[in-house]
Amino acid sequence: MINTSRLLPTVVKNLMIINGLFFLASLTFPKTFSIDLFEFLGLYSIGSENFKPFQFFTHLFMHSNTNFGHIFSNMFMLWMFGSVLENVWGPKKFLTYYLITGLGAGFLHLMVNQYQIISLQGQIDTETLNAIVREGRDILFRGQNYSDPVLGQLNLLYNIPTVGASGAVFGVLLAFGMLFPNTNLYLMFLPIPIKAKYFVMAYGAFELYAGFENSPGDNVAHFAHLGGMLFGYVLIKYWDRNQFRQF
Repeated sequence: MINTSRLLPTVVKNLMIINGLFFLASLTFPKTFSIDLFEFLGLYSIGSENFKPFQFFTHLFMHSNTNFGHIFSNMFMLWMFGSVLENVWGPKKFLTYYLITGLGAGFLHLMVNQYQIISLQGQIDTETLNAIVREGRDILFRGQNYSDPVLGQLNLLYNIPTVGASGAVFGVLLAFGMLFPNTNLYLMFLPIPIKAKYFVMAYGAFELYAGFENSPGDNVAHFAHLGGMLFGYVLIKYWDRNQFRQF
């Protein structure tokens, strides 16, 4: 029998600890060892010189070290919704779901990035493109970017890594909405409760709009969030269809 009363179940607790350790390492390694962990563990576009396949996994545990709200909001949502799911599903099934949605989020994000890169790189010559790939990260590191909008956007796509557990957390949020659709959620910015299913649908619609809007200065990976929700939906439907309730 699954214990449904644990406030901080094992997998959620360990995921929070691991994310916290990675966050502390991202703060201390540059000063202590002159190592920028984001260069190795963040998820870069496939055409970048810094791209490595293992980054699909490691980027899930990296968060911005200049914005504490990034890791706090992700870990709070992981605890609030993930604890319920782990208590219902059990640790093995929950961890499987979390990792698959996180990897799926990274995959969809890179596919969208690659589409944008292909549409932009046709507007410049090969030599300029190679220069962006080789030198663009150093330019960004100095707090600068190309003045030409096409070059500047390509530089961001190639040389800014994606980090954070948001894709997996959005998958967790979707699962909560599907398993407990009529649960009332009380949000700080709304004076009235909202059912989980409506909250999830509204959040998903916002992410879809924001992803296509692509406002200047928006450094949020909206399609990664949508990827986590998409892969989560498919996985839950697969489990339901195959009566895959427990491992």
